[in-house]
Amino acid sequence: MKKKWLFFLSLFVFIGLSVVYVIDRTAAEKSRKYYEEAGYIIWDIQTEKKVVALTFDDGPHAKHTEQVLDLLDQYDAKGTFFIVGQQAEKYPQIVRRMYETGHEIANHTYSHPYSKAVPKVMKEIEQTNEILYSITGFRPKLFRPVEGYYTEELVTEVAREGYKLVMWSWHLDTEDWKDPGVNQIIDTVLTGVEQGDVVLFHDGGGNRKQTVQALEKILPELKKQGYRFVTISEMLKLQQVRK
Repeated sequence: MKKKWLFFLSLFVFIGLSVVYVIDRTAAEKSRKYYEEAGYIIWDIQTEKKVVALTFDDGPHAKHTEQVLDLLDQYDAKGTFFIVGQQAEKYPQIVRRMYETGHEIANHTYSHPYSKAVPKVMKEIEQTNEILYSITGFRPKLFRPVEGYYTEELVTEVAREGYKLVMWSWHLDTEDWKDPGVNQIIDTVLTGVEQGDVVLFHDGGGNRKQTVQALEKILPELKKQGYRFVTISEMLKLQQVRK
């Protein structure tokens, strides 16, 4: 009896592990290439044009977002702002300024939760979109998950609701939220940027003084190098099929 029980237990464990392996392998097979070709996610693009997308998360911030906008306007640069709904409620005038001056507004959830619960995330996306619509009359279709975390389930739901998930060029995460130093932020961008890249900055979520100071150097230098600063939507129109 004991041997029979051990046999069935071993069989159950084996089947269970096999199922887990298949699930994990299936998830692993959904590579970046798969998501890009399906049109679900963008990290950056292939293009012969000298363009770069500057993206900003976690705002708007009462002070620093205004400073970022001033700099972008000064250098005829357009940015894409992934907005937190709670912050938009606090500073609707800044969101309105973004929209009216040609920058792109996008969705970064309502409360910035690091949550794996897809229904909660989807609810926050919709909540933020309603807020942004009430301010600008526009409902964004671009979404960036908190900390760049996504699952197959989230990608599926986001796509089903008509959104596009936006990441960034992995080598151009400035990590400015860590306050690494102005020079470090500058070096990350200027030594790594290539045409079609997407840069990750933060204009909210804390003191973004270093980000502002870094942009004062980054913007004129990239413009001098011949780069044009475009929104994510503009970049998508230039996208070439990866080989």
